[in-house]
Amino acid sequence: MTIPTMNVPLFPLNSVVLPGGRIPLQLFEPRYIDMLTRCLKEDRGFVVVLLREGLETGKSVAFYDIGTYVRIIDFQQMDNGLLGITVEGKDKVTVVRSWQQPDGLNIGDVECLLAEEQTPVPERFAELPSVLKALFRHPVVRELDMDVDYDDARDVGWRLTELLPLDKQEKQRLVELQAPLERLERLLGLLEALEES
Repeated sequence: MTIPTMNVPLFPLNSVVLPGGRIPLQLFEPRYIDMLTRCLKEDRGFVVVLLREGLETGKSVAFYDIGTYVRIIDFQQMDNGLLGITVEGKDKVTVVRSWQQPDGLNIGDVECLLAEEQTPVPERFAELPSVLKALFRHPVVRELDMDVDYDDARDVGWRLTELLPLDKQEKQRLVELQAPLERLERLLGLLEALEES
């Protein structure tokens, strides 16, 4: 089976989003406002990739090549005059090739990664859904109105990867894993380390 390649805008950020996750963004740079206009007009999304080097607002950046294809699910004018959008993760992708347009917008040829298997959360990871439920009580997280299946290892692992205060490289390692139980194993270890520190 050949995996089709999509040509899409890339949005380097200091945070990650995974399938089913939501993230609010504020747009003010012309390159991203143009991108938003095109995405809405053509009914398509873009890819959120984690920054490796550089600033979110910088033109010269390096980013990881595994990210998430997202769709815009909401947009509104913010009180501060900026454009606010909410995006939802659809598929994990790998950036095969990327380049920068003259306006500074990064574009990439991306391929969808195979979907992860839906897997029940084993008893030994019972603490993780409880931690996630506690995080979902936070007003900022609640406001994103995300659906979560606390019995699905993918969902639990993806949401914890997004929400826990982890090191950037660690988040990326978790994003790149394709086995839900391996991700939960790693998260459990990281959580224990956080509790000890």
